[in-house]
Amino acid sequence: MYIMLLGAPGVGKGTQAKKIMAKYGIPQISTGDILRNEVRLQTELGKLAKEVMERGELVPDEIILKMVEKRLQEPDCQKGFILDGFPRTIPQAEGLEEILQRMGNISLKVIEIYVPDEEIIRRLSARRICSKCGKDYNLIFNPPPADGKCEVCGGEIIQRDDDREETIRKRLEVYRKQTEPLVSYYQKKGNLYRVDGTRSIEEVFQEIERIIQS
Repeated sequence: MYIMLLGAPGVGKGTQAKKIMAKYGIPQISTGDILRNEVRLQTELGKLAKEVMERGELVPDEIILKMVEKRLQEPDCQKGFILDGFPRTIPQAEGLEEILQRMGNISLKVIEIYVPDEEIIRRLSARRICSKCGKDYNLIFNPPPADGKCEVCGGEIIQRDDDREETIRKRLEVYRKQTEPLVSYYQKKGNLYRVDGTRSIEEVFQEIERIIQS
């Protein structure tokens, strides 16, 4: 069971990945986690990546792909995995293709969760977080207490800079330019499934399950 979740920031990829993990017992693979782990363990790849990041540069695809290949060969990935937020570009997708061929011609189901930009902006700009314990709130789905204090620890509830409208629009612009071309890339390969992400979390998950089991 090899799954890739595609979609702009704020469509609910992380939420759905956690539900797939819980139901099918396969790990969610995020390049951010892999990077942090390699740097923390001070592996050869981790040291290389750290040098690049300290110069304020982006870690090159070659290093990222080597880290991903190493991670996908770990025992917990034997039954499958969920790729979330990777690949981000066509060259990364082509590199991933080679990795999956080396691993025994693994075929991916690519699931794009689609939500219109205005809905993403509405969702993300409604996010709030406790500045102390990090508890998540959302003005639409899960509003914070009226006094603006976290009910868990009493910390102040704030809006992160990342969740301000102008920042969200910039992130969406980057996504449309860099990552959206992957949609037609996988469409041509015939392994892309599109899911309407404007529905409830449960309804989106039910459709993802149907795709996984088909």
